[in-house]
Amino acid sequence: MVKQFNDAIEKYKEMILNAERFIWEHPETGYKEYETSKYMEKIFTELGYTLVLAENIPGFYTVLDTNRPGPEVLVLAELDSVICPEHKAANPDTGAVHSCGHNAQCAALLGIAAALKEPGVIDRLCGRIRLCAVPAEELIELEFRTELKKQGKIKYFSGKSEFLSRGYFDGVDIAVVVHTNDGYKVGKGFVGSIVKRIIYKGISAHAGGAPWDGKNALYAANCGINAINAIRETFKESDIIRVHPIITNGGAMVSAIPEKVVLESYVRGISLDAMCEANQKVNQALCGAAVSIGTNIEICDTIGFSPLVNDKNLIDVVERAMALSLPEYKISKNDSMSSISTDLGDLSCIMPAIHPYAGGATGNFHGKDFEITNPVAACVDSAKLQLAMLYLLLSDGAKEAKRIVGEYKSAFASKEEYFSFVDSIGLEGERIEYLDGNVIKVNVM
Repeated sequence: MVKQFNDAIEKYKEMILNAERFIWEHPETGYKEYETSKYMEKIFTELGYTLVLAENIPGFYTVLDTNRPGPEVLVLAELDSVICPEHKAANPDTGAVHSCGHNAQCAALLGIAAALKEPGVIDRLCGRIRLCAVPAEELIELEFRTELKKQGKIKYFSGKSEFLSRGYFDGVDIAVVVHTNDGYKVGKGFVGSIVKRIIYKGISAHAGGAPWDGKNALYAANCGINAINAIRETFKESDIIRVHPIITNGGAMVSAIPEKVVLESYVRGISLDAMCEANQKVNQALCGAAVSIGTNIEICDTIGFSPLVNDKNLIDVVERAMALSLPEYKISKNDSMSSISTDLGDLSCIMPAIHPYAGGATGNFHGKDFEITNPVAACVDSAKLQLAMLYLLLSDGAKEAKRIVGEYKSAFASKEEYFSFVDSIGLEGERIEYLDGNVIKVNVM
């Protein structure tokens, strides 16, 4: 049966590789992936799928029903690129480039969609398969996404959380993402992150004539960054805390004391509790810096990604699927948590999920040297692996998928309970109250 799956993928090899190149050459960042989505929508439609298009944003999903009872497996591909202007393939206007490998994911998803339409491929499968092209996995351009929230176009910064909140994943039992890397591998999981937008608010004045009349927001921001660096030794190694702020707006002109300075940052951690504890320390440091200069500070916090612990049973499925479909490869296993993050962690809070890697790439993730140097491994072979996983999960009356769903212990009882928690983390607004120049209240929560 797996040979039949592999042959079905091979039949569409040219289409898969053409898609990888097209998407590589047309990179778009999160919630802007309209050209990429349209390209994929066209191929899906030509293959005979009926699509549910996301409203007001890019992305879509479709459900293939075997008409035999069983769980539903969600197979995802991420549409968005990152920004790396130094990359030779970067869009000259936007700096966008797929030095994240999402273009290979999308190409593989098209191959899976095509193969599933081949005669006999789903005949021994039960349940349903949901194929989804999802936007905005990379948590970047927070100012743009904040504006989308204000306009009511999105509620959450990350695409999977947004799709989940809209009901696009209702009925799904298991979620799968196969990412591109330098080899086939699977690990224990990924840390989560709190996303921060920080605005230091000072008073402008002439930088040469009367700087004493101003309150320098840039100096306050620099103090804030230094204060974060000063508390790093209080983070436990076991919590895998990472804090990495950048300044996105450092002042309007050199002849004026900067009145407004904007930072963006993540606070990453191995668990929701560890993230929240570290975030409170970071907020205390940021607010203390504002007090030291006499500025105010606005901090907008929201859960970016929840931690992802790859389901142990699904790790076993990946290994067996590799042995069936790609015996020429050796899969590497890592029992430690990665310090990077993904919004598949949001789905893993309510369903079993898995995020293994395919090969085919070289260079540094998100760096100027990242490339898909072996598109067959990155796209064609990735599609073969995922089809083999679907076979193991949904064949034999979907016995394996049913077992995995039955044994999974979710962190939250429902998506409603999950979002209730997520929404409780989000706190926006100025954090310091002054009265006649004196601090009367500081809120670091």
